[in-house]
Amino acid sequence: MLTTMNLPLHTSVWVKSRRSWCCYASLSQPDRKEIRLGLPSKGRMSADTLQLLQNCQLSVKQVNPRQYVAEIPQLSNLDVWFQRPKDIVRKLLSGDLDLGIVGLDTFSEHGQGNDDLIIVHEALEYGDCRLSLAIPQYGIFENVNSLDELAKMPQWTEEKPLRVATGFTYLGPKFMKENGLKHVTFSTADGALEAAPAMGIADAILDLVSSGTTLRENNLKEIKGGVVLESQAVFITSRKSVIQRKGVLETTHEMLERLEAHLRAIGQFTVTANMRGSSAEEVAERILSQPSLMGLQGPTVSPVFCKRDGKVTADYYAIVICVPQKALYKSIQQLRAIGGSGVLISPLTYIFDEETPRWRQLLSKLGL
Repeated sequence: MLTTMNLPLHTSVWVKSRRSWCCYASLSQPDRKEIRLGLPSKGRMSADTLQLLQNCQLSVKQVNPRQYVAEIPQLSNLDVWFQRPKDIVRKLLSGDLDLGIVGLDTFSEHGQGNDDLIIVHEALEYGDCRLSLAIPQYGIFENVNSLDELAKMPQWTEEKPLRVATGFTYLGPKFMKENGLKHVTFSTADGALEAAPAMGIADAILDLVSSGTTLRENNLKEIKGGVVLESQAVFITSRKSVIQRKGVLETTHEMLERLEAHLRAIGQFTVTANMRGSSAEEVAERILSQPSLMGLQGPTVSPVFCKRDGKVTADYYAIVICVPQKALYKSIQQLRAIGGSGVLISPLTYIFDEETPRWRQLLSKLGL
């Protein structure tokens, strides 16, 4: 069992795992008692994050919308800090935050592969975009449609390299190096990168793309092999915080369980119906003969009791199954075809596993 402790500043802690002893650097602000969760402060990412937490019964309570500190009443001893996404990553590294939600692109760019950062949940299912290289549709690039073709263009030399405008000054050079593009220079830029090639200050851009409409409207195109990473919102933590700060591991576990249970239930429906049968086993046989009526682990079948001629009998059985939305109508048709009646449909809110796989993965990463 992991024990957390308060340590003096500039010390290290040795923690025994199943396999070995591991050393972790000391926490920043070791005397801080509260757990801190960093959330995006503005824009669509902020709104979608707050909505997700609300759907997980973790509503963020903010007394004043101008304040940068809030709370989640269901999580004791936790403060919510609204920050710029890149600052959330930096403050996880410095120890000023313990948990956070950001886009994978921000995590990768500003985390820069630091081993202290851990992705607890890699797919929160919003904030979808991709970090992609884009070049003009015209001129010398008109017939260039892949990263390989771009790399082989004779124009790029040590004296005249490919000029790329981007805000991703870590991921950009790393990607080019890994793909063998030697003669490349990067200029730092934020916002409206699509104008850079037309203005003559860059040959290409490396930026986040959702639908690609903005690129096309500015006569730019993505190329095959030019996607650096696919991004969406991720739930992250710091190895130091989880190991050393009291309560962070437990809070991480609760948040992860709530997130996974809600995300797993999206698009799933409970189907309840009555079915006449001679026994629960006979009814189950009929249900399992239909592929779309299998449910998560199989149907639940239970007798429906009624009183007839003074005796309690069970001529009908209630069946309960879980069905994905895309197969809902087909499942209802199959259910009625084998004798189902009184079919009731209700959306699911949560599906809790016995233990979330990502929790086991987290403990493995921590060596616990």
